[in-house]
Parts: sequence; C-alpha cells; structure tokens
Amino acid sequence: MPAGQLREPAREAQAQRHELCTLSQRSECCQKRISHKSTEVPELITWLKDLQKKLHNPPTMTYSPDKGKMELCVTSGSQEGLSKVFEMLVSPGDNVLLDAPTYSGTIAALKPLGCNLIGVPTDQHGIVPQALKDILSKWSPEDSGKPEKKNPKLLYTIPNGGNPTGASLSTERKIEIYQLAQQYDLIIIEDDPYYFLQFNKEFAPSFLSMDIDGRVIRADSMSKILSSGLRIGYVTGPKPLIDRVILHMQVSTMHTSAFSQILILELLSKWGVEGFMEHIEGVKKFYQTQRDALLASAEKWLTGLAEWHSPSAGMFLWIRIKDVPDTHKMIMQKAISKEILLVPGSAFNLNSADSSSYVRASFSLSSPEQMDEGFKRLASLIVEETKARS
Repeated sequence: MPAGQLREPAREAQAQRHELCTLSQRSECCQKRISHKSTEVPELITWLKDLQKKLHNPPTMTYSPDKGKMELCVTSGSQEGLSKVFEMLVSPGDNVLLDAPTYSGTIAALKPLGCNLIGVPTDQHGIVPQALKDILSKWSPEDSGKPEKKNPKLLYTIPNGGNPTGASLSTERKIEIYQLAQQYDLIIIEDDPYYFLQFNKEFAPSFLSMDIDGRVIRADSMSKILSSGLRIGYVTGPKPLIDRVILHMQVSTMHTSAFSQILILELLSKWGVEGFMEHIEGVKKFYQTQRDALLASAEKWLTGLAEWHSPSAGMFLWIRIKDVPDTHKMIMQKAISKEILLVPGSAFNLNSADSSSYVRASFSLSSPEQMDEGFKRLASLIVEETKARS
C-alpha cells in the first residue's frame, strides 16, 4: 500500500487506550506488582484460563498433571512463547513439519536450531491433509519416539487467517490432521494470533478443543486485539511442557512485564468476559471492513492481472501475479520506488531463494483510499513488468 501516513487500527479504539491509562494510574495493586519479582500475575492466569475454558473447553482441563493437564503461561508476545517452545522441543537434525508457505518469523526461529524444515503443501483452506499423510508415509508410526528413526516430532500451523496466505483450516481438516498427529505421535503447535479475527459469526473449533491426548500447544496473542506494544501473549498446553517454558523464562527474560500484565488484567477485569467479547466484535468489524475495501480495490484494479481468494480471517490477502514467475525484484526494487509496500512471496518460503509468483498485501494499517491507490500503482507496475518480459 502507498508508503507514509500509515494509520494505526488501534485509533479505532481510543476509548480503550484511554481506559488503559486511567486504570494504570488508579490501580491499587499496580505499584505492588511492578516491583514484585514474579513470573506471572496469578489473577491474569486465572482470567485467561477461564477464557480458554469458555472458548475452547479443552478436554485436558480435568486431567491429572502427568496425563497432560492444561496449563497456561503469559509470555512477552506469542513470538516469545513460540520461540521457547521450539527451543524446548527441537534438537539439531530433527524433522519439523509446517505449512508452506508460512510466517517468516517462525522460519527465522527454527533455522538456528539446526532442524530440517519440511513444508506441507497448502491451498486456500490451509494444510491439505492428504499431502500431510503422503509426507508422513515416509516414516513408520511404530518408530515414533525412536530418535535414530528421525520421525517428525511436531507440526506447526496457523489455523486461522494464516500469514501470509490468509487461509483458514476447516473443522473437517483439523480432525483429519489431529488423527494423523495421533497416529504418528506428533505435537501440534497451534499458532493462532488471528483467532479473534474470524469474520464468520461462530469461532471455528480449535485443535486445543479437540485435544484428548495432551499433544497440542497453543499460542494466543493480545497484539491484534488490544495493543501490540504491551507485548502480551499466552501459551496453553500440557502442564509438564508449559512448566518447562516457565522455567526457561525464569532464566532468560525472568518474566513478562508486570506493568503490561497488570494493565491487561485491570482492563479485562473491568470489562468481564462479556465486555471483552463485545470489544472483539468491534475489532472484527473493523478488520472485516478493511478486508472488504481491499477486495473491492483488487477487483477494480487487478482483475485479469492476478488471482486471489477472499480470506475469512486475519489481515492478509495472498495474491498470485499471473505473468510474473518471481515477484521479488518487482516488489523489493520497483514497487518500493513507486511507494508501494507489499511483501514478495519468496519471503515466506522455507528457502527464501526459491522463486514465488505471489505477493502479500496487508489490510491492517492502510486506509481504504491508500489501499485503492496502492493497487492502482501495482496494476500499472504489473503491466510494465509483463511488457518488459515479452
């Protein structure tokens, strides 16, 4: 979208930001907690556990700790939680499965661990279960847990509004994927920062909601719905594993900002669950309006030049440029010179040197007018690029 004058979606919720400031000034417990050297604020943990129960009703909530009872910890954004989960589970030489293409931050977190990244083909509905089954067929389920056999340990996926594709897994696909995880004893890393940005009325069932084995670790984030600057995320999963994440935090970052935790707790306590869900509806409406504006501009300027699918969640549109086999140079050099801010598809490949005919557009920051102007300039650039290639 055109560079400059980007608008922050949180401006749509100035009242909530004002509430945060007011709450931080008047909170009686704020001063006590800020200097308290604790890994967590227990009241916030309780609130978030109750929220997970309401939204997902995890079967593991009633399990004993050794059987994978559900536990939760607060992290400095979901990225910290994911990084610590990866460091806990992944060793050099391990085979790790993940949607392809996928979030570049995940690739960057995994590569230094020396593991083998195996991309699972996706379509507009996310991971294709048959493709996952075909990949797993290279190993024997009976060899799970035998390090020398190198069976994959885990599957990473963004189930709603995937970054960059905008794809969302159906319930049917999730069930198939979970059954394969059971067969091959995989841990599922459910990275779901766009869960609250599902534009359908009902939230789709999560992997956590169907986890009867204690094999799902779920990462959630407040960044997309309250404030990214507060850096509050939370990781939910089997207690033995979450306890290890907490220990890792205690010897690294020590704990998530107590100030941020208290601000979030005070706001959530003031709202209650019903008030929080009302806020979510407002955020969803904002992003859905943004999506619709971007789609209208895509239809207006890119018809015949590109292809795309309407995302049902998240904040991204994944666009295939028809006659440009590799968009990297076009986007990173020519588009920037025309003040168009997009991301080339190659940035989300497991090997960024591989070509991609896709670009990712975000509808989170730009105004409808900026998005329209951005696609107008992109259309002109595509025509120029196509002529230059012919």
